Amino acid sequence: MQHQEFEPPEELRDTIKCFWYNIRESGELPSSFEVQPDGYVEIIFYFGDIFISYNGDLQPLPSPFMMGLLNQPAHFYSKKRLEIIAIRCFPWTVFDLLGLPSGEGGVRTFEHPIAQLQPALNKYIQTGKINEAIAEVKQYFMNARSNVATSSMLFKAGVAMREANGTMPVSQVAEAAHATVRTLERNFKQSSGQTVKDVSALIRFEQVRNQLWTNPNVNITGLAHELGYTDQPHLSREFKRYSGTTPAAFARKARKERPAISNDFVAFIQS
Repeated sequence: MQHQEFEPPEELRDTIKCFWYNIRESGELPSSFEVQPDGYVEIIFYFGDIFISYNGDLQPLPSPFMMGLLNQPAHFYSKKRLEIIAIRCFPWTVFDLLGLPSGEGGVRTFEHPIAQLQPALNKYIQTGKINEAIAEVKQYFMNARSNVATSSMLFKAGVAMREANGTMPVSQVAEAAHATVRTLERNFKQSSGQTVKDVSALIRFEQVRNQLWTNPNVNITGLAHELGYTDQPHLSREFKRYSGTTPAAFARKARKERPAISNDFVAFIQS
């Protein structure tokens, strides 16, 4: 598995965390992989095949599709060669950026002019021009961003939540955003489809997940204290809520699989 991340231009850093490319090789038959929750929304263009299980059958997904905030791992299937170009967005900006109504998390299909990028991106992918494909996507979002007035309140709230790794109480997030709790909550829910508390919990889980992946031998009690959990059992309950497994089991999986994947790529994990 090969993974590359690309920084957004300065003009997009209030809406987009990064752009990324990934390639995955598998056999003729569909094999599964899981996507762990985190605090971002991803717009996924793919080249090859991606399926999702629906009523026991594997159904293909359109390209692009959106992966909203997850409250549990999502399982996908692919075969042969799968390549992905994706845009990792902050959940409080992505719907305004695309001009779409906010909604619940999970895998979401949508109709949008952005789909017109697919043929051009496909040509770049077929000729191995990954940088050119990323540049095409960046330009699209540069144009889209110029037509959208983003909320400085939500941007300030998002920065505060990220800098605190999801540990900041809602009242302090509101203070950082120069807003009342009620105003912030109303605007945040309208823009992201989620509450400040829900997104903060995902951001905090993401920090635990990342640290367990990069350092499976980390002291979980110390990690709980560092990230503001009441105690280790509190961290373990929250971790299992989002990941479906315990921190210890996830760490064992990391020790086994991390060398074969990457030290820092935790979005896709072989299931």
